[in-house]
Amino acid sequence: MYRFLLTPRWWGINVFVLLAIPFCIFMGSWQLSRFEGRVQEHRASTAQAASDGREQARPLARMLPVDKSTSGRRVTASGRYGEQLLVPGRELDGRTGFYVLTLLRTDSGRALPVVRGWLPGRADPAKAPAPPAGEVTVTGALQASETPGDDGVPAQGGLPAGQTGVIGSASLVNLVPYRLYDAWVTLDRADAGMKAVPATAPDGTGLDLKAFQNLGYTGEWFVFAGFVVFMWFRLLRREVEFQRDAALGLVPEPQQDPEQDDASAPTTV
Repeated sequence: MYRFLLTPRWWGINVFVLLAIPFCIFMGSWQLSRFEGRVQEHRASTAQAASDGREQARPLARMLPVDKSTSGRRVTASGRYGEQLLVPGRELDGRTGFYVLTLLRTDSGRALPVVRGWLPGRADPAKAPAPPAGEVTVTGALQASETPGDDGVPAQGGLPAGQTGVIGSASLVNLVPYRLYDAWVTLDRADAGMKAVPATAPDGTGLDLKAFQNLGYTGEWFVFAGFVVFMWFRLLRREVEFQRDAALGLVPEPQQDPEQDDASAPTTV
C-alpha cells in the first residue's frame, strides 16, 4: 500500500520535507537566540546603569571608541569650555525643554561635547547659564554620537544660529571650529540650576521592537515546521485513502467526452 512513497513524486515531497523541517527549526532557534541575547544585553545595561553612579570615573581616552561596553560609563576629562550651543526639543520628566551643550577644548587638540544640563521651555540663549571660566575637569556618562531618528532625536533642520538638533560629530563639525571627539558626555551634576540629563542605554540593548520581532519570527519558523509536518501527513493520508479505494474498485473511471468518442469512431463511405 505504501509503495507509492517510492514514486518520483513522493521522493520529491519527502526530500522537501526532510530539508524544510531542520531549516525551520534552525531559523527558529537562531531567532530565539537573538531575542535571548537582547534580553541579556538589556539586563547587563540595566545593571551597568545602576552601578555606573558608584564606579570610579576613568580618563576619557581609555574609554574610546564608544561601544556597548563603554556607553554610559563614567569618564573624566579636563580642558577649557569654548562655544556653547542649545539642543531644542528634548524631553525630561515628561516636559519639553532643551539641552545646554558646551564644547570642552582638551589638551589633545580636540573638543568634547558636554551636556551641562537641561532647562524647560523653548531654547533661549538668555536662559542658558554661561560655562565656568578657566581650566575645568568634568565627570559624567559617556555617550555615543547621535544620528537623526534615534530615540529622542528629532530629524529637524533649519534651526537658528547657536542651535543643533543632533549631538554628534558629523553635525557639530559644521557648527564649531574644532576637531571633535566622536562621543559626548552628560554631566553627573548639572551646572547652575539646570537638571542633569540621564545617560541612555546604547542602541540595540533594550527590549525594543526589534527584540520582540525576533520573538515573533521564532514563533513563525516553528509554526512553519509544524505546518510542513501537518501537510505531509495530510497528503499521505489522502494518498492511502485513494489507494485503498482503488483496490476496492471505488474509484470511478474517468468519463470520456461523447464528441471525442464520435470523432474517434471509424467513418464509412
